[in-house]
Amino acid sequence: MKKNLIIVESPTKSKTISRFLGKNYAVKASMGHLRDLPKSTLGVDVEHDFTPKYINIRGKGDLIRELKAEAAKADKVYLATDPDREGEAISWHLAHILGLDDKSPCRIEFHEITSGAVKEALKHPRSINMSMVDAQQTRRIIDRLVGYKLSPLLWRKVRKGLSAGRVQSVAVKIIADRDKQIDEFVPEEFWTIRAKLREEAKAPLFDAEATKKNGLKLEVHNAQEAMAVEADLKEAAYKVEAAFRKTVSRRALPPFTTSTLQQEASHKLNFTTRRTMMVAQQLYEGVTIGKSSAGLITYMRTDSTRLSEEAVASTRELVTQLFGAEYCPEKPNVFTNKRNAQDAHEAIRPTSVARTPSEMEPYLTKEQFRLYKLIWDRTMASQMTPAEYEQTTLTIGAGAYELKATGSVMTFDGHLRLADKKELNAEKQAEVPFIKSGTVLTLHKVLPGEQHFTEPPAHYTEASLVKKMEEEGIGRPSTYSPIIQTIQTRGYVAREGKKLMATELGIKVADMLTGHFGDIINIPYSAHMENELDAIAAHQVEKEKTLADFYKPFEQLLEEADRVIPKDPPPLQLSGEKCELCGKDMVIREGRFGKFQACSGFPQCHNTKPLLVKIGVPCPNCGGEVTQRRTKTGRVFYGCEHYPVCEFTSWDRPTEKPCPVCGKQLLERVEGNGKVKYFCSDPACTNAAPKRVGRRKKVTTASLMEAENGVAAEKTKKTKTRRKSAKAKTAGTKKRGRKPAVKKAEE
Repeated sequence: MKKNLIIVESPTKSKTISRFLGKNYAVKASMGHLRDLPKSTLGVDVEHDFTPKYINIRGKGDLIRELKAEAAKADKVYLATDPDREGEAISWHLAHILGLDDKSPCRIEFHEITSGAVKEALKHPRSINMSMVDAQQTRRIIDRLVGYKLSPLLWRKVRKGLSAGRVQSVAVKIIADRDKQIDEFVPEEFWTIRAKLREEAKAPLFDAEATKKNGLKLEVHNAQEAMAVEADLKEAAYKVEAAFRKTVSRRALPPFTTSTLQQEASHKLNFTTRRTMMVAQQLYEGVTIGKSSAGLITYMRTDSTRLSEEAVASTRELVTQLFGAEYCPEKPNVFTNKRNAQDAHEAIRPTSVARTPSEMEPYLTKEQFRLYKLIWDRTMASQMTPAEYEQTTLTIGAGAYELKATGSVMTFDGHLRLADKKELNAEKQAEVPFIKSGTVLTLHKVLPGEQHFTEPPAHYTEASLVKKMEEEGIGRPSTYSPIIQTIQTRGYVAREGKKLMATELGIKVADMLTGHFGDIINIPYSAHMENELDAIAAHQVEKEKTLADFYKPFEQLLEEADRVIPKDPPPLQLSGEKCELCGKDMVIREGRFGKFQACSGFPQCHNTKPLLVKIGVPCPNCGGEVTQRRTKTGRVFYGCEHYPVCEFTSWDRPTEKPCPVCGKQLLERVEGNGKVKYFCSDPACTNAAPKRVGRRKKVTTASLMEAENGVAAEKTKKTKTRRKSAKAKTAGTKKRGRKPAVKKAEE
């Protein structure tokens, strides 16, 4: 009997769906895209309505023949790729390859991989939505035009091997501008003065902060002013001038969108955006639960906070069952979407809240469990009652001064029943007793003034950059993670701990592109283009018009930039050292991971060595200068300038601060969560740094220096060559395995 053929994108998804359906259905995976623009040429005919020239992707020939054979045997072919523009485009390419009519009902879509959702989708097949395909093609063509037209310009004007992207360049500029703000920031000193007060001798103490003097805001700029305020407060009489008590509600947050999931996973789980999306994809595609399989969460690329009526009903029922009726509000909680949200899919939620994290834990990896619990908790909490606090505020007169005391106490935990207890403890405010107006208070003591300095804005992290891009309308849920990965891979942005910082190369490229292509590479234009793509997907704008409106001014800017930007490369900068191989001067050059020294006799002499960047701190071992270096993978470490005579190296940055235990130098370590800790540089000290968790192999001084100087890289290259040779010998006897599916996200 012939079967119905369902084509999805990944083998995991196909395996899960196969278990839902009977023998009359065959489920195959396309392993992502099968057709794309050629890599060797532009692949876009700009003279004829920007017609793309697609070709089958190299290496997909066997898979294409297999899918064609399966389609020929099937009574009906259903294209069940992901329910977004990218998935719609993949279905369109599949229809072309398999000879299907894209106007026939061959497309099905579902937002969760469960038996009910898949079977319901099979009842309602539709034709391929060409408006969505046009929107995806428009993005792909524009990004191809920008990349293939701008990259050669960068090769000629900056350095060979560089590449440019329309949205990525804007992201780099955002990071570079924040770095500049931090560098130019001038801290200002200010002081706060607090007093401990009570109503009577044995009444509880509470803190109050001096906020005004003579009715104006109190500003204390230095220690002398602080001491003067302290002296005045010690002599003052205290009296409650106003007292307020009110109940404050804290509503539940909406269910996760792609952006908020990436942000929360970064804050609470220390996941990168890439890791978050990878694990979420696994939960969406399905896991084995005993003898069955099911997708545990709905589609994870969404900007909507909406939940289906069925999901809301089941969530409210479980809330009542687990926590009691007082935790379930009378009416379901409803959340509004952001202004530019497409609202194409539901929010990210469990496909069934009845699958509690504790029940699913045996079937999940540690990463899957942590992310699933985060999503389950957030979904449940979104349909719970608000938490309630009793907030007390006292305004206290003290002569010419006015003090404020504010405290709050949780009276009902509501949705915070599911919150992290450590976070709740960290948020606790001091209790302040309610004291009637006119009551005279007793001064226990005036606390010493606390010195503070205004702080610069924080460096962007992956989470805060995603938030910024979402606020500005740059990119869409499927693009946030690829954008962040691309700018790091290209060497335009470096990641230290959680901080993202623009490299010198990134700043140079971003300044050049925004300086000469500022009309199209900027935040407003990027947001405008996203709206244009949405309009194309909604069949409100023709893609040819959008492409023409983009390309004509872009071509003019390209010609102008090529004419204006100097063609001559900047003069070589001497490093002040001689090449130990040929005796010629060493010059400073710039590579993917920053500057390095190279022989001026290149290509006759290939000698290179690191450019030592001194950090102004003496070596803990010999007193020489500590230098910042990078491994071949771009990771920063620190070593003595006198290597190999002195073998000091450290992943942690040395400082001039003395250890409080033994007096030796402290090392500064940035933890994965971004927190900074200090440890002694002496391994024998009780304050020494603990061993880093998760290191697979022992790192030695020699291995660090070899990696920096290319020795380790050369060894790796030789090893790979030997392995490749061995593999080639057995290629005729071993069956080639397919690579896992990689969905090409929109850039």
